[in-house]
Amino acid sequence: QVQLVESGGGVVQAGGSLRLYCDASGRTFSVYTMGWLRQAPGKKREFVAALSWSSSNTYYADSVKDRFTVSKDNAKNTVYLQMNSLKPEDTALYYCAARRGSNAYVTDYLRYDFWGQGTQVTVSS
Repeated sequence: QVQLVESGGGVVQAGGSLRLYCDASGRTFSVYTMGWLRQAPGKKREFVAALSWSSSNTYYADSVKDRFTVSKDNAKNTVYLQMNSLKPEDTALYYCAARRGSNAYVTDYLRYDFWGQGTQVTVSS
């Protein structure tokens, strides 16, 4: 079983930055892809970014490309989402998720097997 715990969310003004953390435990993650997904009130859950643990390949949604960066620390089993130039439309509950397989180019949230509880990000205008 995989356990994922997110932290780092908060309230920030538009144009600001936040760094989200995902502490992972329970398995050897070399065969997993780690994803960040988000869900705003009344909207469908959407893909934000993903990172293949084994290859370090990354993939981003167009809406966050060049503003967000996903990375990992192997020693700590932690995945990060650095979010810069935040916009009010980035406001959402952000989830860390894991799926078996090394392909980072999977955006369908239904294909993720394990989920954290989420951390709220609110961007004020």
